[in-house]
Amino acid sequence: MTARFSFDLKATDGKARTGVINTPRGEIRTPAFMPVGTAATVKAMMPESVRATGADILLGNTYHLMLRPTAERIDSLGGLHKFMNWERPILTDSGGFQVMSLAGLRKLTEKGVTFKSHIDGSKHELTPERSMEIQRLLGSDIVMCFDECPALPADRKRIAESMRLSMRWAERSREAFGDRPGHALFGIMQGGLESDLREESAEALKKIGFDGYAVGGLAVGEGQEAMFDCLDYAPGYLPEDKPRYLMGVGKPDDIVGAVARGIDMMDCVLPSRSGRTGQAFTRHGVVNIKNARHQDDPRPLDENCSCPACANYSRAYLHHVFRSNEMISGMLLTWHNLHYFQDIMAGMREAIAAGTFEAWQKNFHEMREQGDIERL
Repeated sequence: MTARFSFDLKATDGKARTGVINTPRGEIRTPAFMPVGTAATVKAMMPESVRATGADILLGNTYHLMLRPTAERIDSLGGLHKFMNWERPILTDSGGFQVMSLAGLRKLTEKGVTFKSHIDGSKHELTPERSMEIQRLLGSDIVMCFDECPALPADRKRIAESMRLSMRWAERSREAFGDRPGHALFGIMQGGLESDLREESAEALKKIGFDGYAVGGLAVGEGQEAMFDCLDYAPGYLPEDKPRYLMGVGKPDDIVGAVARGIDMMDCVLPSRSGRTGQAFTRHGVVNIKNARHQDDPRPLDENCSCPACANYSRAYLHHVFRSNEMISGMLLTWHNLHYFQDIMAGMREAIAAGTFEAWQKNFHEMREQGDIERL
């Protein structure tokens, strides 16, 4: 394994890209989907099961882990990889998005954010320096800058002020991160849906210099059309030789559209959250396993899927265990969803490398458009 962090861009097809991110803990094949392990676990999954779906990297959450069990405790127990039994790469977000969502429970200043814990109401302060310290204690392989992310829609003045604050915080994050061979720091582009603000943000980040770059501030209420309009230009402002990460996305259609526009990495809670609520993603659309029409159906969720839920169980069984509130329901449906998302990523990597991404994308959309009640 390599002793440093690097990105090898292997092939492009239009704006779509495929490559490999090299880390001391292993390779990350791109385009990559990162399952979310908010509290040091991907809900309803064992780490080896997550790996079996094809995942190369997981995401951990700075905000949640700093509150419980605390970064200091995780560090004393050997770091996040050992703590959660995942020896491959981990990316940790900075906590900025979660703090933003606290709304009335936070106070924003130039220094950082003070907020009350959603768990017990205790008061905390999160700054760029503290975010870097927490992520160092966790031992994450890819560290995210601390940023401020306003929900959309928002007026231009608010977006501009927020973006420029985030750029000042990015510079402080870079300084606090220091020199950590084998670990990477990603900057986060902000600017809402304003092209000139996105370009200004990208230029500021490139001047500071990062190992990778994220497109932040999307999937926060603007809708898919507006998000895609932004992605039509925003990734192009970022360096071609560094990974590009779209934060918090998303649905299968969102993922494919983002890759078509030059994105390399994504994360979302959707596969696991949907699995726990009885929804399964398939090539033909979303199956709602709680519907009564599945109670006598001997078919698998997807006849072409090799995950344990599809290989070993019928829709009738999955309907039964969901209706019976059995834990295995969330386990099987989450495994299926994560498997399906990783299948999408593998399909795109193969198609981009072969120069057939446009045809792959057309087939992906046609399969979903042809989904009918018999299949779903």
